[in-house]
Amino acid sequence: MNKQDPIKDELKRISVSLKSSVYQALDNLVVARGFENRSQAVTEMIHKSVMEHNQEQGDKVMAGTITLFYDETKMGVKQQLSDIQRQNVSEVISSQHILLEDNHTMEVIVVQGPANKLKKISDQFVTCKGVKSGNLVLTSILLPPIQHH
Repeated sequence: MNKQDPIKDELKRISVSLKSSVYQALDNLVVARGFENRSQAVTEMIHKSVMEHNQEQGDKVMAGTITLFYDETKMGVKQQLSDIQRQNVSEVISSQHILLEDNHTMEVIVVQGPANKLKKISDQFVTCKGVKSGNLVLTSILLPPIQHH
């Protein structure tokens, strides 16, 4: 599949036949989520499905975030999370800590690299003692180069 310039990306039409119950569910979704029209809703669903497929493929370079929620009073959790970031400095771009109630922290980590590597990094974070939950979200739209060689 050729990579196209998004500015020059032309629209293509498709036709889809749906059972009336699915058609009504789509219309309800459009209203509930605030889409401008069905096309916008279907485009978002396809985009999400393609991202999930690309994530499963493994070696495709993607960008995204790892969002963690953790109890900062757990011994060594902050150090362990910092160590994982240092060990993966090529993929970890940035992180933001947000202090929550009751000694909890939300940390959002911006990452870019092969999807399978990002999944492994996310798993390392999530399995740290003190981390309550975590989520990896990826996209095929990449960050611009930080440094020019």
